[in-house]
Amino acid sequence: MKGIIISSMLMFCSVVFSQSSEGYWDNVRTTNETINLSAGKRTVIKSTDLPDGTTEAVFRISILDDNQKLASSLVSLLKSIPDPTGISQGSAGAVYLLSTISGDDKCRYAIFNNEKDALQYQKTGEAKNACFTQNTPINKEAKLLTENSGCVSNNSKNLWIGFESDNWFMKQKIVFELVPWVNEKLSRGWTIAAKKSVLDEVKKLDIISSIAKKNEFAGSMLDLISKKMTYKEFKNLFPEEKQKIFNDLTFVALKETKEDKILSELNRKKSEELFNAGKKEAAITMLENTIASASKSALDYNLMGKYYILTLQYEKALKTLKTAEKIDESDLGIKLNLAHAYVLTDDFKKAKEIHKRFANQNISADVSWKQQAKSDFAEFEKQGINSKYFSKILKLLK
Repeated sequence: MKGIIISSMLMFCSVVFSQSSEGYWDNVRTTNETINLSAGKRTVIKSTDLPDGTTEAVFRISILDDNQKLASSLVSLLKSIPDPTGISQGSAGAVYLLSTISGDDKCRYAIFNNEKDALQYQKTGEAKNACFTQNTPINKEAKLLTENSGCVSNNSKNLWIGFESDNWFMKQKIVFELVPWVNEKLSRGWTIAAKKSVLDEVKKLDIISSIAKKNEFAGSMLDLISKKMTYKEFKNLFPEEKQKIFNDLTFVALKETKEDKILSELNRKKSEELFNAGKKEAAITMLENTIASASKSALDYNLMGKYYILTLQYEKALKTLKTAEKIDESDLGIKLNLAHAYVLTDDFKKAKEIHKRFANQNISADVSWKQQAKSDFAEFEKQGINSKYFSKILKLLK
């Protein structure tokens, strides 16, 4: 029998503490009010702001006369009860623990979700729209407010508590204490409405039209953002800060959905538009950022090498194109640009070797090596890029 009792206690403790890991009693944002209420009168108090993620709250009402004192606060008593489930399951013992001290005077009370209804109660005594009402006069009370009561939810910000004295001869002193239970996960503010608002913003991103797995991408973005910050922090970001968050997490989300190549393709297209519009530095910076954060694509390095050539940065071009060649040795577009870089750094021997090797092949299905080489030289001349070796290469390609 003794073993059964100990076993049951251990099982109860394990349940309680496993549940308590989901949240905590917020002993900072408590309500603790002492009210002096004249005989037969009514009054209303407003609770302290409830923290985000409040799903339950326990309150205690104690009515005292002038000679009585409260032995211990509700917060200190709650230390022996790890979570609200512990109170609701063991209600008889817990409520007794929380309500042992009271006076002989009595009162009625009602709890409201808004100030308007609470003030109406104070004026008329009518508890219209109250989420909880105690019409039987009491001199002590301790209860747990759950989401089922309608008083407490994750969106609750305050409660208004109306009291009516049942003493028609002398004033009474009412001590009201309320401690919220905060769900750790919900305290971050990621409600269904909050998640939907972020998903709506993600689905408006320019990149979304290019993505095949749109819903998976949006889900990954939401997961990354919700882990990085609370919803309140996200909502308070400036538009520029929010855009940076989206930009920083886009590649990570694309990688999770195995569509990371899309970002490189879009950035290459944008960089080409910038370069052709004369915004050469911006185009180069965009590609540099793509290479630094996204997948290391040979196409990115090849285009970067071409930009370096067209902006007379030949040594950078040579280094970048060598990297591109290591990534993809079969791409003849990279080989041709590498030959150009050798020519422009006065290494004609290496350039000649490359041209001789691939002169009779095609860069693509429709463009031959010779056609592309001649087209590139013509473009170089328009840009004021010249070399004494261009004519020699052209003779080689005849």
